[in-house]
Amino acid sequence: MVILVTNDDGFHSRGLQTLASALAEMGKVVIVAPEREMSAVSHQLSLHHPLRITELRENAFLIDGTPSDCVYLGAIEILDEKPDLVISGINVGGNLGDDISYSGTVAAALEATILNIPAFAISQLGKNGRYDFSSAATLAVSLARKISQSGLPGGTFLNVNVPASKPIGIEITSQGRRNYDQSVEKRMDPRGRHYYWIGGDETVQPDQPGTDLDALSRGMITITPLQLDMTSLEGKKTLSGWNNTLKFQD
Repeated sequence: MVILVTNDDGFHSRGLQTLASALAEMGKVVIVAPEREMSAVSHQLSLHHPLRITELRENAFLIDGTPSDCVYLGAIEILDEKPDLVISGINVGGNLGDDISYSGTVAAALEATILNIPAFAISQLGKNGRYDFSSAATLAVSLARKISQSGLPGGTFLNVNVPASKPIGIEITSQGRRNYDQSVEKRMDPRGRHYYWIGGDETVQPDQPGTDLDALSRGMITITPLQLDMTSLEGKKTLSGWNNTLKFQD
């Protein structure tokens, strides 16, 4: 196999290097990762400025861009042909619920899926600032083998989260909702100009059985299938009755 690995924590992240080392037994592993941390950039592609590729060593490349840039350049430019699999991670911290919309880690798997390459993102929760990537790395190899044998449904990729403590099992989940305090902290720089920090602390989660948040809280590894098609079937059903009430010309 040819496996492309990337992340949003940057090339030198221990999670990425642990993942690449674990996958080496499966074939050729090519690291194409951002030169610096690119967390929460979502599915950004750098369309309005040039990108540079730096080869650090054989099969290891730095990109001065986003995780999605890394997948695109890796699959289209760096490799002679598209890889058999793209794995994004191992991310430092979880990507759960609404985090998925912001995550550069998950977006890299999304970009691979757009390019018709099987993919999954994998993230590791920590405890007191410490992260043990061993369970996540073992699972990544096992999941990579399963995907190579069975494939994934068209337009589908996986989002995997591993608990901070020793996992007690694996659960296939749906995406939950993660609540945060909505806050903006306003400060002033030495030149008298205001600057802002956005974001807030996580609040108590409502009961969400069957979701990634619920399963992870019980010590389970969560595997959440995601898809390219974001059409809301319920919304489509509701809006179908609007046709005769909307105007498009006077």
